[in-house]
Amino acid sequence: MLDKKKQGKRNRAKGGAFELRVRKDLEKQGYIALKNPLKYNITEQKLEHCKPKFNPITKSLMMNSGGFPDLIRWRPSFEVYLEGVEVKTNGYLNPEEREMCRMLLKNYTLSKIYIASKDKRKIIYEDFEVKYGRTSK
Repeated sequence: MLDKKKQGKRNRAKGGAFELRVRKDLEKQGYIALKNPLKYNITEQKLEHCKPKFNPITKSLMMNSGGFPDLIRWRPSFEVYLEGVEVKTNGYLNPEEREMCRMLLKNYTLSKIYIASKDKRKIIYEDFEVKYGRTSK
């Protein structure tokens, strides 16, 4: 029988390790990659700072920041184009995440958004606009 607690911990650890692997890969390609401390609030139509999440019982830190997209990348040059990278092991964004991506692109907050997924040993970067389209349905 599958223990949901153990499986959840395992999935979270693997997701964090994959996010770190993507960040190191981006830095190897010549980008500056940082964790994103901001997320787009769809209801209020504005960017917000993500607050750290704490366990109410033990008062310990559960998640430092839950920004969307996970990483912000750019190349050091005269022209700065901020691009977002959302890290998903399976490459699938749920409808709420897709809507946030569309709003970030529509408001020109980010110039492009990529979805980083894995294929056995390789990291695949897919352009959000190519995969899902830019216009809202």
